[in-house]
Amino acid sequence: MADRSGGRKDTESDLPAAPGAAFRLSPVIIWLGVVSMMTDISSESVSAILPLYVTGFLGLSTIAFGFIDGINQGASAIVRIAAGWVSDSTGHPKRVAVAGYGLSMLARIGFLFAGGVGAVAAIVTGDRIGKGIRTAPRDALISEAAQPDYLARSFGIHRMLDNIGAAAGPLIAFLVLLAIPQGFSTVFVVSLAFSAIGVAVLVLIVPGRKGPRPRREARTRRPLRGPRLRFPRITWAHLKEQGLGRLMLTAGLLGILTIGDGFIYLILQNRDSFAVQWFPLLFVGTNAAFLLFAVPLGRLADRWGRVPVFLSGHVALLACYLLAALPFGGLGVTLGCLVLLGLFYAATDGVLAALVSQLSAPEKVGTALGTAQTVVALSRMAAASGFGVLWFAVGAGTAMVCVAVLLAAALGAAAILMRGPGRQVIAR
Repeated sequence: MADRSGGRKDTESDLPAAPGAAFRLSPVIIWLGVVSMMTDISSESVSAILPLYVTGFLGLSTIAFGFIDGINQGASAIVRIAAGWVSDSTGHPKRVAVAGYGLSMLARIGFLFAGGVGAVAAIVTGDRIGKGIRTAPRDALISEAAQPDYLARSFGIHRMLDNIGAAAGPLIAFLVLLAIPQGFSTVFVVSLAFSAIGVAVLVLIVPGRKGPRPRREARTRRPLRGPRLRFPRITWAHLKEQGLGRLMLTAGLLGILTIGDGFIYLILQNRDSFAVQWFPLLFVGTNAAFLLFAVPLGRLADRWGRVPVFLSGHVALLACYLLAALPFGGLGVTLGCLVLLGLFYAATDGVLAALVSQLSAPEKVGTALGTAQTVVALSRMAAASGFGVLWFAVGAGTAMVCVAVLLAAALGAAAILMRGPGRQVIAR
């Protein structure tokens, strides 16, 4: 059948999978997973040492770390919606993603010269803005390449590859610090190298979009100006009718009670007083659990329901908070916290992206993903900054108990928010 946009003949591979079709994984998703894996080795090797680098090597307070971790969580929100819109409007999500990955790579260079809280905050801001630019167009490419009936599983496979890097990065940081005590600069050099590899794979191997481009306006009397981009707005009516509004509100409510992993790890380290060089292994444990559960929970979300899995992930986070707040520690408690954190990420990260993709019109999926990511980033930025102040004011254990109680109440509210009119749309 002729394609209206350009007379191109549709092929069987261009058509979405029929309901009940066998699962087939697109090579695009594999290569994007490799790019994310290299980039996560880069970013997580730095994230694994950042809490100790800030509070130990630089000698700053938990308030300062909360400020920097807040930037780490939320600075990307500045550009997420805009990046998704540009991706949708131009029909070239790969180009937008390359810009984001490239900016993060350049920011890595700054760590080699950073010497204070201002410099570290500026570098983290640049890196996170790069993340904000790349995430929505990358997820749009995944959504386009995936079969509709297997969205959560496809995102789960990508997140699995992503978290191979997320587990390897802290492990590399641990080995560096084990061989070179206080070898933070060496970790920064290794981080830059892996970031460059990821950008090279994206540019040279990952194909651009092959699907239909966004509709363009007809030519006017001044054709030399070219077609004018149309803003694919996410209107309130669209949010209300499709269930996106409740989903965004739920994600924001739960996100504001999702403190950064670094705080949980600092609590575990302060309570058990293990050596500094072992600290990166906490990140390895969480990401290994994420890697283990990402695909099974993606499959479960596609079959059982994406909303129930998403909310259950936050129940695992609540259990992690309660374990971290215990007055006693030990290896069993620490491992329990890491497994629960991994379960939380496996049940929420890719599942939320699948939910947003499911509820969005194809021409608006990048903008919708960027909007959801902005909501999560801003709420987690507030959570990190607020928890740093709360820890300073009342102590680590009491602060953790307070957040756990609030999260339990928020889960009840979230369960109510995701019910009501339109439940049949968002149940899966």
